[in-house]
Amino acid sequence: MAGWIVAPDAGRVEEVSCGHLDQAPHEEPATAGRGCEECRATGGTWVHLRKCLICGHIGCCDSSPGRHAWGHADTTDHALARSFEKGEAWAWCYQDSLFLLPAQA
Repeated sequence: MAGWIVAPDAGRVEEVSCGHLDQAPHEEPATAGRGCEECRATGGTWVHLRKCLICGHIGCCDSSPGRHAWGHADTTDHALARSFEKGEAWAWCYQDSLFLLPAQA
């Protein structure tokens, strides 16, 4: 993945930018597993998965009981995570609350 851009949002009066896009390495980090690391360790369940774009940590989404992706972002200051669901190509900045799309090549 070459990079990310803030998704257009016609509902916002002013243009917004993400101050964390430069944190993501040019090459997406490798993943350590196929499910939420914390849920697997504790026997928990998840709804959807998110992958940290800084270190590759896999955590569960905010709709999951553990909300581990958000917890990872909060404790590490790794603001950017992408959907880790098949067929989905979007990301989220937890600190700026912004929806991100892949940058055009």
